[in-house]
Amino acid sequence: MQIALVVYDRFTALDAVGPYEILSRMPDAETVFVARERGPVRTETGALALTADKALAEVPRPDVVVVSGGPGQHALMEDEVLLDWLRAADATSTWTTSVCSGSLLLAAAGLLEGRRATSHWLALDQLRPFGVEPTGERVVVDGKYVTAAGVSSGIDMALTLLGRIAGDDLAQAVQLGTEYDPQPPYDAGSPQKAPGHLVDMLRERSRFILT
Repeated sequence: MQIALVVYDRFTALDAVGPYEILSRMPDAETVFVARERGPVRTETGALALTADKALAEVPRPDVVVVSGGPGQHALMEDEVLLDWLRAADATSTWTTSVCSGSLLLAAAGLLEGRRATSHWLALDQLRPFGVEPTGERVVVDGKYVTAAGVSSGIDMALTLLGRIAGDDLAQAVQLGTEYDPQPPYDAGSPQKAPGHLVDMLRERSRFILT
């Protein structure tokens, strides 16, 4: 089994690294970071780079596709090299997945039309023009498509996927091994829970709202 994690300039680090930490522990599976070209790809902060070991063209038929989100997604919404690769990979993939605004790239490729999907809460409304039904759920499974909400939810998505592929025991063992037992000091992880002034502040500064 080959798992392709798609990264690009200005992706969000945890969108890719979170799922990698979970899915890379699947026995007899190759987990590979892919980008338009081989080499280092910088995250949105510019302070961290991750190496894409293979170019998109070198990974034509992955079993699992994981598309990261991040501010760099905007520039790729009409990038036919990436969108064509997503369509071709999806034609033979067992699972096609995304984290955060990565779902907008799947939507732009026409892969989520008529389906339910999620994204970062600030990007949800941008799914509608592509014929996608947005939902605020943390992880959404619709057929072979699995989408995750913002950033940290990629870990939940990967555990969900691992359980579907390799069984609940392995998924739970990986959860235990990574000690994924969130107990955050604040209960402000969604717009429904966070203080209103913080929600408004993030909306104003949102990288997803173009002015």
